[in-house]
Amino acid sequence: MSVKPNKKPKTNLVHAGRYPHDNHGVVNPPVYHASTILQPSLDAFEAARKPDWTGYRYGRRGTPTTRSFEEAVAAIYGADGCVAVSSGLAAVTNGILACVKPGDHILMTDNVYGPARNFANGFLDKFGIETTFFDPLIGSDIKTLFNDNTVAVYTEAPGSQTFEVSDIPAIADAAHEIGAVVLMDNTWASALYFDAFNKGVDIVIEAVTKYICGHSDVMMGVIVANQDWSDATREMAQMHGNVSGPDDLYLAQRGLRTMAVRMEQNQENGIKLATWLEGRPEVKRVLHPALKSDPGYHIWKRDFKGASGLFSFVLNDGYSRSALAAMLDGLELYGMGASWGGFESLIIPAGPQDYRTATSWDEKGQLLRVHAGLEDIDDLITDLGAGLDRLTAIASI
Repeated sequence: MSVKPNKKPKTNLVHAGRYPHDNHGVVNPPVYHASTILQPSLDAFEAARKPDWTGYRYGRRGTPTTRSFEEAVAAIYGADGCVAVSSGLAAVTNGILACVKPGDHILMTDNVYGPARNFANGFLDKFGIETTFFDPLIGSDIKTLFNDNTVAVYTEAPGSQTFEVSDIPAIADAAHEIGAVVLMDNTWASALYFDAFNKGVDIVIEAVTKYICGHSDVMMGVIVANQDWSDATREMAQMHGNVSGPDDLYLAQRGLRTMAVRMEQNQENGIKLATWLEGRPEVKRVLHPALKSDPGYHIWKRDFKGASGLFSFVLNDGYSRSALAAMLDGLELYGMGASWGGFESLIIPAGPQDYRTATSWDEKGQLLRVHAGLEDIDDLITDLGAGLDRLTAIASI
């Protein structure tokens, strides 16, 4: 039993990378724990040293467990290649490094994932690679920021914390006119809800830690690339010795199979929760691209096939820290912790005003980022409603 990886994404999620009858009928690909891989002859030993990515020669360069997972992710994206690395940030850094050299200039969206900004400012700058941050709503006007040495544009849509929706096709068209590569962090939407390669993206970054894994117990990232960049991204990750362990690969592969049904529930809960929050008197704004009230709705509706469970909202100005603590500390169903994409709901305070450089964040009220998990939506609303009631009660004392 095998399915050619040219089916629709939901089907590829279930079948791609699985070959049960090559493994005694076992449904899931087995876990190979391997460092040393033996060859049966000198001819085989020499063949395994060819400078390509076929066959198996050493655990770091991949095992059947690695290839099964990477093949499945490439299939759902319709991409030429995928490499699994040790974290979402490792996917960011190795993806960028595959495209640049000292003296180059890159553009990076101003609402980017915080550690990606830190990498640009703290690492790339040290090695003579300049980064200019741009307004995520710049669209085709990004061409005004190009220099003679601009080689890459790094995007993320919707953006971290504030969820602006960039016009990725317009940005990609402009970048390709000067021969620049377009990278995109597509963790929020995944391959299910944003067809990145058909929108002009060359290299996709995704944190497997989030929706692919889906169970808050794996650190992993993937770099997915078109034909022009597939070998370069894999070679960069290999030069850094950046790989994923066999047990994490197995868990990620298991999570991948149920990703579609989980994300449908995350989407439904997220939209219902965001819509309910719009009616709360304590809330000034809800930042969710799938709401018609959101400034990015028209681009989201045009380019995306769905939404994840991650969004933010802004409280009215004037609530004290003690009021905020009363709200958050008493929540039963929303954990306070980094990451998202698991089965559980989360909420954390955030402060975009602390890092924006190309744009400003002028809201005075506290921004709260929410991940809507898989719980019953009525329970999620009741719990968050009680939290907002506590906020108001403390504020009125």
